Amino acid sequence: MTTSVLDPPGTRHGRAAAALDRYRELDAAVSRLQAQRLRALAEFARYGGSARSVIAEAALEIRMSEKYLGSQLALAQALDTRLPHTQAAMGRGELNEYEANAVAELTAPLSDEQARQVDQILALRLKKKHPRDFRGAVRRIVHNVDPDGTDRRAKAKRADRNVSLIHQDDTMATLLAKLPVEQASAIYSSVDLAAKALRKNDKTRTLDQLRADVFAERLLAAANGDASLRPLVYVYVDLLTLIGLNETPGYLPGHGPIPAWLARTIATDPKATWTRLITDADTGQLLSVGRTKYRPPADLDEFVRVRARTCQTPGCNRPAQFSDIDHTTGWAHGGETSADDLRGRCEHHHYLKDEPGWRYEAGPGGSTTITTPHGRTYTSEPEPFHEPRSADPSPG
Repeated sequence: MTTSVLDPPGTRHGRAAAALDRYRELDAAVSRLQAQRLRALAEFARYGGSARSVIAEAALEIRMSEKYLGSQLALAQALDTRLPHTQAAMGRGELNEYEANAVAELTAPLSDEQARQVDQILALRLKKKHPRDFRGAVRRIVHNVDPDGTDRRAKAKRADRNVSLIHQDDTMATLLAKLPVEQASAIYSSVDLAAKALRKNDKTRTLDQLRADVFAERLLAAANGDASLRPLVYVYVDLLTLIGLNETPGYLPGHGPIPAWLARTIATDPKATWTRLITDADTGQLLSVGRTKYRPPADLDEFVRVRARTCQTPGCNRPAQFSDIDHTTGWAHGGETSADDLRGRCEHHHYLKDEPGWRYEAGPGGSTTITTPHGRTYTSEPEPFHEPRSADPSPG
């Protein structure tokens, strides 16, 4: 421990210095444990099957998302095969996982030889830097090792543009758009100018709120101009809540519970498409899906989707309305096209079912039991749409 001689151990400053020393030492210990964890994942990947199967089974075992496990596996394999000096620095507690991940990400487009060259240069220049400075230092070394790759990587990144939705707490979500820098800058500038113009006469909203409102209004106005692009929103709301007789929370797939007032707002929005859902007042489970047309295959498809709400693989939050309807028992093996056998699964987990060693069994009430290639079992079942109501106690 390196407590300063100017801060005697018994004084307030001495205790603070000792606590900071412990924090630094524990931080290094965490880095060492992170290195061990990543080595264990790389070893499991060597023997556990395909990458898809490895990620899915590990995600189920530690109850984390497959997206997270996918990034962990990519880092573990890069450290194990291409970045031995970075891995060793983590093992000594000199680099944390965030910094190691920066090295792995920035060297991912390089050849194995170039990646090892960057790794070796970093080992000679290794110093504790702020994460932002560290990433910049790695980027400069990568550019020096592969100067001709800058243009190639820029074109590849631009082809990787996308939009994603990340659900957060308290009825909020983050909409991320990964765009070429000139487009993103122009969009932000346009939204910012419009917000500042509105702010001159609207003091009830902050500039940040106005930017967000302008952004949302512009996108939704474009969609509402074309009926085929109008938003389809599945909102699960108890019938009594819908008509204002109680305040049971509603439910949005992929997000979770929402306040009753918000559920009513969404359900009665004339610009949105809403499917009426009826739930059992005693159990909270789905009874039926209201429709304006009688079409049995479509009714069955929609019933399975709204019963599931999300992909029926534990830990997957992909809304069922954007997923596949899949036979739990394969059609070729006697599976039936029925509510008892059909389940909602995202495309990724639909294909996972066909990986060697994975077994799916349909249970009552829309439940599914999954057995992994290494004999672990996990069961998922649809949650009630609201808390079951107990009968009123008899007077006495």
